[in-house]
Amino acid sequence: MLMSDVELRRTQLATPASDVSMMESAADSAADEVFLDLEDSVAPNAKVDARDPLIQSAVDYDWSDKILSYRINGIDTRWWYDDIIEVIGQAGEFIDDIIVPKVKAPADVHTIENLLREVEKNNDLEIGGIGLEPQIEDGEGMHNVHAIANSTDRLSSVIFGPGDYSAAMGTPGLDIGQFPEYPGHYWHHALSEVNAAAKSAGVPALDGPYADIEDPDGFRDSAERANMIGCDGKWAIHPSQIEIANEVFAPDPEVADRAKRIVDAYAEAMEEGKGAVSVDGQMVDEATNKMAQEIAEKARAADLIE
Repeated sequence: MLMSDVELRRTQLATPASDVSMMESAADSAADEVFLDLEDSVAPNAKVDARDPLIQSAVDYDWSDKILSYRINGIDTRWWYDDIIEVIGQAGEFIDDIIVPKVKAPADVHTIENLLREVEKNNDLEIGGIGLEPQIEDGEGMHNVHAIANSTDRLSSVIFGPGDYSAAMGTPGLDIGQFPEYPGHYWHHALSEVNAAAKSAGVPALDGPYADIEDPDGFRDSAERANMIGCDGKWAIHPSQIEIANEVFAPDPEVADRAKRIVDAYAEAMEEGKGAVSVDGQMVDEATNKMAQEIAEKARAADLIE
């Protein structure tokens, strides 16, 4: 896990659990989080066999500078149960989070949580030490997203899945997350709902993938729009997208420097018994200080300020 005041999740790198070389490369990447995928990126006839390389990669490679998670198959499949029992049973001490796809309601989270607790007990792991990241991918999940976000203390983030969400909503086109002809930000409402729900529970909100890996400008635009809404990070489905997302979801260096000066000046003012202070000609009150503290913490975690 990242050792900082804030646990950055600017980039969540998707990596097929069936590909050992890709998992090794992911461990050396600059992504804040890597998830080893047992779901969509693994063919049905390869899902069971993909658990072993996932387990071996979790154990063998150095993940100490990033969050290591893996995505199980949905609870409406025959694989999810053993995805938890086998992976956590053999590599649980190395796993930070489990991504749960196609979550529709809090009951789905509780189903995972109940099994996970018993697996932790049976393998002498810390009870509650492994987090859960529900993925919102259809209308029912979006309708219940606030309840889902507040369903358990294990929650580490809430993820928006635009691919399956598009299919569930009946949207036109075949490209995940790409509707350039739409007059505005196509995912504004969905991402706003996910972000509001996540923030109500005090956890990050993460945007899903942008499918065209040969379109860095489109990926940047998608990331910037999610960032403007308040999301904390975005999936990368190719290593070339990591640097862009890490840049977009980190505070602007000038803003980070000003935030640090605001925090320092406000702390000094409080020691002197003042209720407000001026920084760069603008008054700073408690609300401004709170915003500056959050930016400064993220900037410090991203090594932008001391």
